[in-house]
Amino acid sequence: MPSKPLLPDILATRAALTPDRRAYVFLNEDEAEEAVLTYAELHRRALAVAERLTALCAPGDRALLLFPPGLDFIVGYFGCLLAGVIAVPVNRPRKTRVQDATLSIIDDSRPAVVLTVSALAESARRNLATLAATASWLDVDRVDAAPGPGFAPQPCDADAVAFLQYTSGSTSAPKGVMVTHGNLIANQEMMTAAFSHDEHATVVGWAPLYHDQGLIGNVLNPLYVGSTSVLMSPLVFIRWPLRWLTAVSRYRAHTSGGPNFAYEACVARAAKQGVPEVDLGSWRIAFNGAEPIRHDTLQRFAETFAPVGFRAEAHFPCYGLAEATLMVSGAGLGRGARVREADVDALGRRRFVPGTAGRSQTLVGSGAVAPGQQVRIVDPETGRRCADDEIGEIWVSGGNVTKGYWRNAEATAATFQARLAGDERAYLRTGDLGFLRDGELYIVGRLKDMIIVRGRNLYPQDIEYTVQTAHAALQEGGCAAFSVPGPDGERLVVVQEIKREQLWEADRMDVASSIRAAVTREHEISLGDLVLTKPVQLQKTSSGKIMRAAARRRYLDADFELWTPRASSMV
Repeated sequence: MPSKPLLPDILATRAALTPDRRAYVFLNEDEAEEAVLTYAELHRRALAVAERLTALCAPGDRALLLFPPGLDFIVGYFGCLLAGVIAVPVNRPRKTRVQDATLSIIDDSRPAVVLTVSALAESARRNLATLAATASWLDVDRVDAAPGPGFAPQPCDADAVAFLQYTSGSTSAPKGVMVTHGNLIANQEMMTAAFSHDEHATVVGWAPLYHDQGLIGNVLNPLYVGSTSVLMSPLVFIRWPLRWLTAVSRYRAHTSGGPNFAYEACVARAAKQGVPEVDLGSWRIAFNGAEPIRHDTLQRFAETFAPVGFRAEAHFPCYGLAEATLMVSGAGLGRGARVREADVDALGRRRFVPGTAGRSQTLVGSGAVAPGQQVRIVDPETGRRCADDEIGEIWVSGGNVTKGYWRNAEATAATFQARLAGDERAYLRTGDLGFLRDGELYIVGRLKDMIIVRGRNLYPQDIEYTVQTAHAALQEGGCAAFSVPGPDGERLVVVQEIKREQLWEADRMDVASSIRAAVTREHEISLGDLVLTKPVQLQKTSSGKIMRAAARRRYLDADFELWTPRASSMV
């Protein structure tokens, strides 16, 4: 059986057969087309970068990808693939400092070369003095637009590592996931089938390109099927969320999406400014993943934007993780979200029991498991398969499961080599808790984030949702729930940010009492401590997930900046 073409082969084919087709378009903050790459231009520029890389480092060396939002990142990434160099995408440094996660990635990956652009090179060299002295630097925007005569790309095979996707670090320090060329193709096949993509399926995206959703979903899949991807900076989305929908309308996008907070942001902005004059009738796949999916968010988004053509059946809840390349499950074209009412008390005992009025929680399904994988629900303590009504850890096996963690054999063995009795397969332990029902995968929490107080299992995202909806002054997506040791066992702690516009308006006692009452009412437990803090105090991953472990450490160090609007009683 002939081997499947890999991404370097697919790029060459696109450049040969559809050279003038627009592969990527980048929109600036004014929504104008700042840059465009055809398939032929991308191939020529990537080959030129690959030629330069072969003179600077050897196949298998690492190249740090340090780019602002834009299309030069894509040129640099494919240049690495064509040179056999392992790409390491990271968040660009700020003007005056480098993020701790980036420093950890540099230390772990030990790059031989840094790919960047001339506008960023000077400040990056200044902030990364050690790397500036030890690694070669290459400004991609200054490389010739085509390679020299006779240059041939480095051959690659399916088992070769294509790039390192560093985990977001929501529960631990970032680890470099070794994604092979074969992993990429396996996941592209899954995504293409689930999304019903072809060369006419335009994608619009704003997720950071150093994040797996932005790179594998919004960049690589359009190239895999030969369509066009329209990209914008995540900073533009954060400032003007509705410009995302304007781009979907303008380019008649088939597919676009993001984490749950993106849909919340659009609903909130539309409530303030009104629904924009757009046509969302072309939007067939509105994927939603990377953080807990809220049913009320899906409902409010559909209701808000139905007048401009959005259809509820376009909602596409999905689940995945970097260790499985990206996608594990998804809803399917035109199916919409499936929900189940679950008994709250049973969830605390890691069981699914249909809920009744007043004591239920709405769970949104993350779709069917994509073909080519085996997913099992396993008791994380005993390693046995769970019964149908039990909630356990999600284990995954398939061609999309990656090789392991870079230079970390111990973590690789613990995470990627799990075994079930009577099953020869090696499984990936995802660390996520869930269950399967009628072919649908439901995610209920994260194993390492589980809060256990007086023998009860509490899911932090449920506590956080209750807290941030308890009062109008509270910042949505700005809450962390975790436990800390106390004299009588574990104590439940909540850290909640206040909205910027409410810093001097809201009453501290009113806010605190509303939160405590809501938690007691909804979860029948009292808060051990409540910290009300100013905006942007909680660290988040590149996909917007709260870093609860970091919040817990900061709490124990008494390092949060407390909100004190006026003289008031203690929280």
